[in-house]
Amino acid sequence: MKRDFDVIVIGAGPAGLAAASTAAAYGASVAIVDDNPYSGGQIWRGGAAAQQDERARHLWTELQARQVTVLQQARVLYAPEAGKLLLQTPRQAQVVSYCRLVLATGARELLLPFPGWTLPGVSGAGGLQALSKGGYPVQGKRVVVAGSGPLLLAVAATLQDKGATVSAIVEQAGSMQLARFALGLFATPEKLKQAMQLGRKLSNVPYYRNSYISAAHGAGTLESVSVRHGGSDERWPCELLACGYGLLPNTELAASLGCTLRGQAVQVDEWQQTSQPNIFCAGESTGIGGVDLALVEGRIAGLAAVERQDEASLHFADRARWQRFAMRLERGFALRPELHALADDGTIVCRCEDVCHGELKEHRSWRSAKLHTRCGMGPCQGRICGGATGLLYGWRPDSVRVPVVPARIDSIITS
Repeated sequence: MKRDFDVIVIGAGPAGLAAASTAAAYGASVAIVDDNPYSGGQIWRGGAAAQQDERARHLWTELQARQVTVLQQARVLYAPEAGKLLLQTPRQAQVVSYCRLVLATGARELLLPFPGWTLPGVSGAGGLQALSKGGYPVQGKRVVVAGSGPLLLAVAATLQDKGATVSAIVEQAGSMQLARFALGLFATPEKLKQAMQLGRKLSNVPYYRNSYISAAHGAGTLESVSVRHGGSDERWPCELLACGYGLLPNTELAASLGCTLRGQAVQVDEWQQTSQPNIFCAGESTGIGGVDLALVEGRIAGLAAVERQDEASLHFADRARWQRFAMRLERGFALRPELHALADDGTIVCRCEDVCHGELKEHRSWRSAKLHTRCGMGPCQGRICGGATGLLYGWRPDSVRVPVVPARIDSIITS
């Protein structure tokens, strides 16, 4: 297998596919590395070629025509030296080389702890959507979709299509926030059209604003949820709860390569270049903005990676338009302070190591909590509890250790 490439793209979501196709169009040898068995990332889950979105199918056709190498079920463990990456696949480990690297590592759900959130039947909103698309049976089950952001509508629509009974959509944002965001959609007619289509599709589902889940209940599995609505708690029966509070950029790989972060996202310049030479970043890892922003950032990164800044600059206006949408999205669904106080002392925060809020609140930093409680040291390596502890305690990880994902010993030894 070819191991040396002009451009390697990490991530096969919209940003990664756009970057790879664009770079390959100018004759560069390009490889895409992705840890999923199918391309498309989370937004085009199940394979770009199988999506209703014409842009996904078109990109996949371009990649095939331009002979882009796609390494699926491959994870980046670390960089053994500059310009090289150690990959782990189900069968073997291998080192690949690049002249330019584009990081398009996407985002993950922000999950916030509340009493009962570890009960079977409680999952992330996007997580349940992905499971249902993969065949998890939801038909006939009562589902409450809760949290914040437009993703809730898309999740509810998917679950309804799969035969679930969506009892309600519970949005924590207030009416004024939502009204301002809705008015802002007139600046992006594409998003307005999507919102209207989802609204019609979900016209039979109650939509509760200014509300949030305060607890989940059940004897061994989820049976009901408490919903804080109108100043009091209401208890609703359900078999499934899909609860997510937006997205967090995946920055672990970028940080391990020495790229500077800005807040919770990777810092980039106008060409999508990071603080490290020859390393670019595009999509949700630079900040949450949706598929349209991811696509244009991917194109700019792909063009800059093959030194076509003249072509890249033609996309700046389009990027600025979708960046403004991203800012409206952030303002419209900013999390309310009450969500910081949902966990009681017995609520598990670190699910991997069973560490509760009562233990963690005594510590002043992520490092102290790790040393004394093992918080963040389980299989997910803080990807779940890290976001929660950031909101609850204001902690930020002070370092990223390699390998950035769990690795087989033989992968490291043979490298």
